Amino acid sequence: MSLKDQINADIKAAMLAKEKEKLTALRSIKSMILLTETEKGAAEDISEDAEMKLLMKAAKQRKDSVDLFREQGRDDLADKEQGELDIISQYLPKQLSEDELKAELQKVIGQVGASGPQDMGKVMGMATKALAGKADGKTISAMVKTMLS
Repeated sequence: MSLKDQINADIKAAMLAKEKEKLTALRSIKSMILLTETEKGAAEDISEDAEMKLLMKAAKQRKDSVDLFREQGRDDLADKEQGELDIISQYLPKQLSEDELKAELQKVIGQVGASGPQDMGKVMGMATKALAGKADGKTISAMVKTMLS
């Protein structure tokens, strides 16, 4: 089942269960999918990779909003965004733990043959492709930086 079909089915279920917050989050995901599908030059159906990028983008937007609202003391808005982030996260693949991420990055560093901080660009290029959807870019970057120094 494609992400679009899954979202549509979950929207119907949320409507029947009268889950307003879940419905809002699901509709925002559906909106992003529809906008991507109707872009000029886009294919009929979007690929699974493109769907994952959409979800990652939506999750990142919510995470940034939560941080911003917490800084400004707007816990009511932060809680709303956190709820949407939790719903979006259900559709993302499981995130790697710190130990799993470190092991994956060591493999990448071995493949690239990186020896120091000057090789960070090479490592990041391979790591972001290999770990797309499984770890946040900031987390990958910070860990690569500490491993290469």
